[in-house]
Parts: sequence; C-alpha cells; structure tokens
Amino acid sequence: MLKVDLHCHSNVSDGVLAPADVAAYAGKSGVNVWALTDHDEISGVKAARQAATALGMRFVAGVEISVTWANETVHVVGLQVDENNPALIAGLAATRNGREKRAREMAAQLEQAGIPTPYEGALRYVANPDLMSRTHFARYLCEIGVCTTTSDVFRRFLTEGKPGYVPHRWATLGEAMGWIQGAGGIAVIAHPGRYRFSDTAQGALFDEFRQLGGTAIEVVTGSHTPDQYGTYAEVARRYGFLASRGTDFHAPGESRVEFAELPPLPSGVTPVWHDWF
Repeated sequence: MLKVDLHCHSNVSDGVLAPADVAAYAGKSGVNVWALTDHDEISGVKAARQAATALGMRFVAGVEISVTWANETVHVVGLQVDENNPALIAGLAATRNGREKRAREMAAQLEQAGIPTPYEGALRYVANPDLMSRTHFARYLCEIGVCTTTSDVFRRFLTEGKPGYVPHRWATLGEAMGWIQGAGGIAVIAHPGRYRFSDTAQGALFDEFRQLGGTAIEVVTGSHTPDQYGTYAEVARRYGFLASRGTDFHAPGESRVEFAELPPLPSGVTPVWHDWF
C-alpha cells in the first residue's frame, strides 16, 4: 500500500532538518512516496532524491511557490518538476529577492514591541540566508519564552494587523503556474482551507487556477483541521481537481500532524499520483 506525502520542508527553506534527514524521518514513519517542497527553492532536491532512493522510497521533485493573489499570500506546490529547468530556477530566484529587506522590517517592528534582538535571534535558525521567514522569527520567540508554540507566535505577532507582520509582493499566480508547467510539473493549491477568503473569493481562485491549467488541490494536509478534509474533498469533486496529501512537515513535534498520523485521502477523490507509477 502506498503511503504518500507530497508536502515537506527542509532547512533549505524554513524546516529544521537537512533534506536527507527529512527523508530518513519520513521513511522511518512508513512513507514510501515522498516529495520535498521547500519554499521558493529547489536546491535541496538533489540531496533529497539521493537519500530517498537509498532508503527505497519513490521520490517526487517539488517546490512550494509563494504567490500574491487578491492581496493575500497563496502557496502553489509544483510536483514532478525538473529542478534543472532554467526558467523555474530564475523565477524562484526572483521570488526570493527581497526577503532580507522584509525580514529586517519585521525585526524592527518586533523590537518596537519589546522583543530583544529579533533579527539576530531568528538568524540563528536560518540555514539558507536567502529564505529568512516568519517561521524563523517564531522559533526564536519560542526560545526566549515569549510564546510556547510557533502557532501562538503567528497569532500574536506575525499575521496581518499584528506587530511583526510585513506584507511582501510575491509572484503572480500566472507566473508560478508558468514556471511549474514549463518545468514539466503539476500545480497544486496548497492547504486551501488556510486562506482567509470568502466563499466567492475562494471560488474565483479555483476558477482562475483551473483556467491556467491547475489540476489539483491539497485535501488532507497538516495545515487543515480534520473537518476540512471532507470539505476540500467535496471541492475537489465539484471542480474536477485531483487530490493531494502531505503533512506540511517542518520539524519533529512542530507540525500539527506527524507523518505516521496523517490519514488517507477521503473516498471519492482521485489522487494526484493516480497515474504516476
């Protein structure tokens, strides 16, 4: 039986473990089809593939691209991409550009809110200086005891209207779709239940995504609550989308659901991997 996880992060972006260590952690939990999908970065794919192959897992090259849509950040996962595609590499590099400036602005706001040395503290958690993110700040605030969990940090400091939130203009949906499809990949809307869209806006997102050639959404993900699995299974059926599954793993004990605990896809949906093997 296939145990598939198509959404994971390493320390190449905002995860804690190196790509090979994520592969080992997933494999130990029974995963046998695994994708590394770091934020706006594919430099960890080679090491991930080597480690997964050595462990007997089927590997899927992936990436999670940050997109600005309707003034909100949406994530689009690309699966089965060619990590050597020049347009994809250049597009991701352009998307990463500006993260340091954003991180400095976030740190300044957190300092004004009474957080000591936020930039230096967050930097200790960064393996890839081009990809400093809110998650790195969240880990530092947990370290110094301001909050007990990273989700608490996001609620209190790093979401819109809170000190430490700095918006960033990411790629457009069309650009991200073009990079993924140009690299031979399949586009998937990541954790659709996490976005703060009205039903009308969410429908418009799905419509545009489909018009641009998008074919799948995440249904079972560590970023969804259990009741949302059924909700987005129904969305997949209604729009004719394939269904994807993944923990959205970042670190042991930090994600909402560990590899071994993530349930299978609901019945009545077609897995995005249905014709891969």
